[in-house]
Amino acid sequence: MKAIVCNSYGPTSQLQIKEVEMPSPKPNEVLIKVHFSAINDYDWSMVTGIPGLYRLLFGLFKPKRPIPGMELSGVVTSCGEAVTLLKAGDEVYGDISYYGFGTFAEYIAINEKAVVKKPEFLSFEDAAALSHAGNLAWQGLVDLGKIENNMDVLINGAGGGVGSIGLQIAKTYNCHVTGVDTGEKLKNMLEMGFDHIIDYKKEDFTKSNKTYDLILDAKTTRAPKAYIKVLNPKGRYVTVGGNIGRLIQILPARKLFKKPVFMVGLDANKDLEKIHDLYKSGKIKPVVDGPYPLEKTPWAIQHFGEGKHTGKIVISI
Repeated sequence: MKAIVCNSYGPTSQLQIKEVEMPSPKPNEVLIKVHFSAINDYDWSMVTGIPGLYRLLFGLFKPKRPIPGMELSGVVTSCGEAVTLLKAGDEVYGDISYYGFGTFAEYIAINEKAVVKKPEFLSFEDAAALSHAGNLAWQGLVDLGKIENNMDVLINGAGGGVGSIGLQIAKTYNCHVTGVDTGEKLKNMLEMGFDHIIDYKKEDFTKSNKTYDLILDAKTTRAPKAYIKVLNPKGRYVTVGGNIGRLIQILPARKLFKKPVFMVGLDANKDLEKIHDLYKSGKIKPVVDGPYPLEKTPWAIQHFGEGKHTGKIVISI
Protein backbone atom coordinates (compact mmCIF):
# COMPACT_ATOMS: atom_id res chain seq x y z
CA MET A 1 0.00 0.00 0.00
CA LYS A 2 1.04 3.64 -0.38
CA ALA A 3 1.86 5.74 2.67
CA ILE A 4 3.62 8.94 3.69
CA VAL A 5 6.77 7.94 5.58
CA CYS A 6 8.76 10.01 8.10
CA ASN A 7 11.99 8.31 9.19
CA SER A 8 13.63 11.29 10.91
CA TYR A 9 12.82 14.70 12.29
CA GLY A 10 13.37 17.56 9.89
CA PRO A 11 11.75 19.71 7.21
CA THR A 12 8.53 18.55 5.60
CA SER A 13 10.43 18.17 2.32
CA GLN A 14 12.07 15.01 3.67
CA LEU A 15 8.72 13.18 3.75
CA GLN A 16 8.35 10.49 1.10
CA ILE A 17 5.45 8.56 -0.36
CA LYS A 18 6.42 4.88 -0.35
CA GLU A 19 5.09 1.40 -0.87
CA VAL A 20 4.91 -0.23 2.57
CA GLU A 21 3.55 -3.52 3.89
CA MET A 22 -0.19 -3.77 4.44
CA PRO A 23 -0.96 -3.97 8.20
CA SER A 24 -2.80 -6.95 9.69
CA PRO A 25 -5.32 -6.28 12.46
CA LYS A 26 -4.64 -7.67 15.93
CA PRO A 27 -7.51 -9.40 17.78
CA ASN A 28 -9.04 -6.10 18.99
CA GLU A 29 -8.29 -4.12 15.84
CA VAL A 30 -10.05 -3.35 12.57
CA LEU A 31 -8.43 -2.85 9.19
CA ILE A 32 -9.73 0.36 7.61
CA LYS A 33 -9.45 1.48 4.01
CA VAL A 34 -8.80 5.21 4.48
CA HIS A 35 -10.77 7.59 2.28
CA PHE A 36 -9.73 10.93 3.83
CA SER A 37 -7.41 12.23 6.54
CA ALA A 38 -6.66 15.72 7.88
CA ILE A 39 -3.69 17.78 9.09
CA ASN A 40 -3.21 18.59 12.80
CA ASP A 41 -0.63 20.06 15.18
CA TYR A 42 0.59 16.58 16.03
CA ASP A 43 1.50 15.97 12.38
CA TRP A 44 3.64 19.10 12.24
CA SER A 45 5.39 18.16 15.51
CA MET A 46 5.85 14.50 14.55
CA VAL A 47 7.56 15.49 11.29
CA THR A 48 9.66 18.44 12.48
CA GLY A 49 10.33 17.34 16.06
CA ILE A 50 9.25 20.82 17.20
CA PRO A 51 8.59 21.61 20.01
CA GLY A 52 11.20 19.28 21.47
CA LEU A 53 8.99 18.31 24.41
CA TYR A 54 6.75 16.37 22.02
CA ARG A 55 9.63 13.99 21.30
CA LEU A 56 8.79 12.35 24.61
CA LEU A 57 5.57 11.30 22.90
CA PHE A 58 6.79 10.59 19.37
CA GLY A 59 10.35 9.35 20.02
CA LEU A 60 13.49 11.06 21.32
CA PHE A 61 15.66 10.79 18.22
CA LYS A 62 13.24 9.83 15.46
CA PRO A 63 9.53 9.06 15.18
CA LYS A 64 8.63 5.70 16.69
CA ARG A 65 5.80 5.41 14.18
CA PRO A 66 7.00 6.32 10.69
CA ILE A 67 3.55 7.15 9.24
CA PRO A 68 1.97 10.39 10.53
CA GLY A 69 -1.75 11.19 10.64
CA MET A 70 -4.34 11.02 13.42
CA GLU A 71 -7.73 11.56 11.76
CA LEU A 72 -9.55 9.45 9.22
CA SER A 73 -12.75 8.54 7.52
CA GLY A 74 -13.05 5.25 5.71
CA VAL A 75 -14.53 1.76 5.54
CA VAL A 76 -13.77 -1.30 7.68
CA THR A 77 -12.49 -4.11 5.44
CA SER A 78 -11.74 -6.78 8.05
CA CYS A 79 -11.82 -7.33 11.82
CA GLY A 80 -9.71 -9.06 14.43
CA GLU A 81 -11.26 -12.05 16.18
CA ALA A 82 -12.04 -10.10 19.38
CA VAL A 83 -13.79 -7.16 17.68
CA THR A 84 -17.42 -6.74 18.77
CA LEU A 85 -18.36 -3.13 17.98
CA LEU A 86 -17.75 -3.06 14.23
CA LYS A 87 -17.96 -5.30 11.18
CA ALA A 88 -16.60 -5.35 7.64
CA GLY A 89 -18.38 -2.76 5.51
CA ASP A 90 -19.01 -0.28 8.31
CA GLU A 91 -18.31 3.35 7.41
CA VAL A 92 -16.28 4.91 10.23
CA TYR A 93 -14.34 7.99 11.21
CA GLY A 94 -12.57 9.53 14.17
CA ASP A 95 -9.57 10.95 15.97
CA ILE A 96 -7.39 7.88 16.56
CA SER A 97 -4.64 9.58 18.61
CA TYR A 98 -5.50 7.69 21.83
CA TYR A 99 -4.53 4.48 20.08
CA GLY A 100 -1.86 5.48 17.56
CA PHE A 101 -1.10 7.29 14.34
CA GLY A 102 -0.73 6.40 10.69
CA THR A 103 -3.71 7.75 8.74
CA PHE A 104 -1.65 9.11 5.83
CA ALA A 105 -1.83 5.69 4.24
CA GLU A 106 -4.22 3.66 2.14
CA TYR A 107 -4.97 1.29 5.04
CA ILE A 108 -4.55 1.32 8.80
CA ALA A 109 -5.07 -1.32 11.51
CA ILE A 110 -6.28 0.32 14.71
CA ASN A 111 -8.20 -0.51 17.89
CA GLU A 112 -11.93 -0.67 17.16
CA LYS A 113 -12.55 1.93 19.90
CA ALA A 114 -10.48 4.51 18.03
CA VAL A 115 -13.31 5.24 15.60
CA VAL A 116 -17.09 5.61 15.54
CA LYS A 117 -19.66 4.70 12.93
CA LYS A 118 -20.22 7.43 10.38
CA PRO A 119 -23.86 8.32 9.81
CA GLU A 120 -25.04 8.16 6.20
CA PHE A 121 -25.82 11.89 6.07
CA LEU A 122 -22.20 12.80 6.88
CA SER A 123 -19.83 12.77 3.89
CA PHE A 124 -16.44 11.09 4.17
CA GLU A 125 -14.71 14.39 3.40
CA ASP A 126 -16.55 16.36 6.08
CA ALA A 127 -16.14 13.52 8.59
CA ALA A 128 -12.36 13.70 8.32
CA ALA A 129 -12.53 17.44 9.04
CA LEU A 130 -14.86 17.18 12.05
CA SER A 131 -13.61 14.65 14.56
CA HIS A 132 -10.66 16.45 16.18
CA ALA A 133 -11.51 20.13 15.65
CA GLY A 134 -15.20 19.56 16.36
CA ASN A 135 -14.49 17.95 19.71
CA LEU A 136 -11.96 20.61 20.70
CA ALA A 137 -14.41 23.38 19.85
CA TRP A 138 -17.32 21.69 21.63
CA GLN A 139 -15.38 20.79 24.76
CA GLY A 140 -13.81 24.26 24.86
CA LEU A 141 -16.98 26.28 24.35
CA VAL A 142 -19.65 24.08 25.90
CA ASP A 143 -18.04 21.78 28.48
CA LEU A 144 -15.47 24.19 29.95
CA GLY A 145 -16.59 27.53 28.53
CA LYS A 146 -20.19 27.10 29.70
CA ILE A 147 -21.36 29.11 26.72
CA GLU A 148 -24.76 30.79 27.03
CA ASN A 149 -27.05 32.70 24.73
CA ASN A 150 -25.99 36.18 23.59
CA MET A 151 -22.48 36.02 25.01
CA ASP A 152 -19.63 38.14 23.64
CA VAL A 153 -17.13 35.50 22.45
CA LEU A 154 -13.59 35.86 21.10
CA ILE A 155 -11.79 33.08 19.24
CA ASN A 156 -8.02 33.44 18.89
CA GLY A 157 -6.50 31.61 15.94
CA ALA A 158 -9.96 31.75 14.44
CA GLY A 159 -9.19 30.96 10.81
CA GLY A 160 -8.33 27.29 11.31
CA GLY A 161 -10.37 24.17 11.93
CA VAL A 162 -11.23 24.79 15.59
CA GLY A 163 -12.06 28.45 14.95
CA SER A 164 -14.36 27.82 12.01
CA ILE A 165 -16.33 25.14 13.84
CA GLY A 166 -16.24 27.11 17.10
CA LEU A 167 -17.84 30.05 15.32
CA GLN A 168 -20.71 27.87 14.13
CA ILE A 169 -21.26 26.37 17.59
CA ALA A 170 -21.28 29.85 19.14
CA LYS A 171 -23.82 31.04 16.57
CA THR A 172 -26.25 28.35 17.70
CA TYR A 173 -26.26 30.31 20.99
CA ASN A 174 -26.79 33.63 19.17
CA CYS A 175 -23.42 34.90 20.36
CA HIS A 176 -21.51 37.88 18.98
CA VAL A 177 -18.21 36.37 17.83
CA THR A 178 -14.89 38.14 17.28
CA GLY A 179 -12.17 36.28 15.39
CA VAL A 180 -8.42 36.93 15.66
CA ASP A 181 -6.03 35.89 12.90
CA THR A 182 -4.13 37.48 10.00
CA GLY A 183 -3.46 37.50 6.27
CA GLU A 184 -5.85 36.14 3.68
CA LYS A 185 -7.76 34.33 6.41
CA LEU A 186 -9.39 37.59 7.50
CA LYS A 187 -11.50 37.91 4.34
CA ASN A 188 -12.46 34.23 4.60
CA MET A 189 -13.45 34.71 8.24
CA LEU A 190 -15.88 37.48 7.35
CA GLU A 191 -17.41 35.18 4.75
CA MET A 192 -17.72 32.47 7.43
CA GLY A 193 -19.84 34.81 9.53
CA PHE A 194 -17.59 36.34 12.19
CA ASP A 195 -19.16 39.56 13.48
CA HIS A 196 -15.82 41.27 13.94
CA ILE A 197 -12.25 40.41 12.99
CA ILE A 198 -8.90 41.49 14.42
CA ASP A 199 -5.59 41.27 12.58
CA TYR A 200 -3.17 40.29 15.33
CA LYS A 201 -0.28 41.83 13.37
CA LYS A 202 -1.95 45.22 13.66
CA GLU A 203 -3.81 45.03 16.98
CA ASP A 204 -3.24 43.22 20.28
CA PHE A 205 -6.67 42.36 21.62
CA THR A 206 -5.24 41.75 25.10
CA LYS A 207 -4.33 45.47 25.30
CA SER A 208 -7.76 46.68 24.27
CA ASN A 209 -10.47 48.10 26.49
CA LYS A 210 -12.90 45.61 24.99
CA THR A 211 -13.78 42.67 27.27
CA TYR A 212 -15.38 39.28 26.59
CA ASP A 213 -17.61 36.74 28.29
CA LEU A 214 -15.70 33.81 26.81
CA ILE A 215 -12.35 33.42 25.04
CA LEU A 216 -11.50 30.25 23.10
CA ASP A 217 -7.80 30.17 22.29
CA ALA A 218 -6.28 27.95 19.60
CA LYS A 219 -2.87 29.67 19.69
CA THR A 220 -2.02 30.62 23.31
CA THR A 221 1.02 32.80 22.71
CA ARG A 222 0.67 35.01 25.79
CA ALA A 223 0.78 34.55 29.55
CA PRO A 224 -2.61 33.83 31.18
CA LYS A 225 -2.57 37.22 32.93
CA ALA A 226 -2.89 38.96 29.55
CA TYR A 227 -6.11 37.11 28.73
CA ILE A 228 -7.57 37.56 32.20
CA LYS A 229 -7.39 41.35 31.76
CA VAL A 230 -9.87 41.25 28.87
CA LEU A 231 -12.39 38.95 30.53
CA ASN A 232 -15.64 40.27 31.96
CA PRO A 233 -16.06 39.78 35.75
CA LYS A 234 -17.69 36.38 35.21
CA GLY A 235 -15.83 35.61 31.98
CA ARG A 236 -14.04 32.37 31.21
CA TYR A 237 -10.88 31.61 29.24
CA VAL A 238 -10.31 28.22 27.58
CA THR A 239 -7.30 27.13 25.55
CA VAL A 240 -7.27 24.14 23.23
CA GLY A 241 -3.56 24.33 22.38
CA GLY A 242 -0.62 26.51 21.42
CA ASN A 243 2.78 27.42 22.86
CA ILE A 244 3.87 24.70 25.28
CA GLY A 245 5.47 27.16 27.69
CA ARG A 246 2.26 29.16 27.92
CA LEU A 247 0.07 26.08 28.30
CA ILE A 248 2.12 24.95 31.29
CA GLN A 249 1.21 28.24 33.01
CA ILE A 250 -2.55 27.66 32.85
CA LEU A 251 -3.04 25.60 36.03
CA PRO A 252 -0.78 27.76 38.24
CA ALA A 253 -2.51 30.88 36.90
CA ARG A 254 -5.91 29.48 37.78
CA LYS A 255 -4.83 29.03 41.38
CA LEU A 256 -2.86 32.28 41.58
CA PHE A 257 -5.48 34.60 40.11
CA LYS A 258 -8.49 32.54 41.20
CA LYS A 259 -9.99 32.97 37.75
CA PRO A 260 -11.77 30.45 35.50
CA VAL A 261 -8.95 29.71 33.07
CA PHE A 262 -8.94 26.21 31.60
CA MET A 263 -7.13 23.95 29.15
CA VAL A 264 -9.06 21.30 27.23
CA GLY A 265 -7.78 17.81 28.00
CA LEU A 266 -9.31 16.37 24.86
CA ASP A 267 -11.64 13.41 25.22
CA ALA A 268 -11.36 12.12 21.67
CA ASN A 269 -14.63 11.44 19.80
CA LYS A 270 -16.73 11.99 22.97
CA ASP A 271 -19.08 14.60 21.56
CA LEU A 272 -19.49 13.41 17.98
CA GLU A 273 -23.14 12.50 18.48
CA LYS A 274 -23.83 16.14 19.37
CA ILE A 275 -21.83 17.27 16.36
CA HIS A 276 -23.89 14.89 14.18
CA ASP A 277 -27.11 16.59 15.24
CA LEU A 278 -25.80 20.04 14.39
CA TYR A 279 -24.40 18.85 11.06
CA LYS A 280 -27.65 17.14 10.08
CA SER A 281 -29.64 20.27 10.88
CA GLY A 282 -27.30 22.39 8.77
CA LYS A 283 -25.95 24.37 11.72
CA ILE A 284 -22.40 23.06 11.30
CA LYS A 285 -20.47 22.54 8.08
CA PRO A 286 -16.67 22.19 8.26
CA VAL A 287 -14.61 24.62 6.20
CA VAL A 288 -12.33 22.40 4.10
CA ASP A 289 -8.99 23.51 2.68
CA GLY A 290 -8.56 20.97 -0.11
CA PRO A 291 -8.95 18.08 -0.34
CA TYR A 292 -5.42 17.48 -1.58
CA PRO A 293 -4.04 14.17 -2.91
CA LEU A 294 -1.82 12.01 -0.70
CA GLU A 295 1.20 13.07 -2.76
CA LYS A 296 0.75 16.68 -1.59
CA THR A 297 0.82 15.79 2.12
CA PRO A 298 4.37 17.17 2.67
CA TRP A 299 3.29 20.50 1.16
CA ALA A 300 0.03 20.44 3.13
CA ILE A 301 1.83 19.93 6.46
CA GLN A 302 4.17 22.82 5.63
CA HIS A 303 1.15 24.94 4.63
CA PHE A 304 -0.38 24.12 8.03
CA GLY A 305 2.84 24.86 9.91
CA GLU A 306 3.05 28.30 8.29
CA GLY A 307 -0.54 29.01 9.33
CA LYS A 308 -1.66 29.76 5.78
CA HIS A 309 -4.64 27.42 5.73
CA THR A 310 -8.29 28.33 6.22
CA GLY A 311 -10.44 25.82 8.07
CA LYS A 312 -9.29 22.22 8.04
CA ILE A 313 -6.73 20.82 5.60
CA VAL A 314 -8.08 17.52 4.27
CA ILE A 315 -6.10 14.84 2.43
CA SER A 316 -7.74 12.47 -0.05
CA ILE A 317 -6.14 9.05 0.10
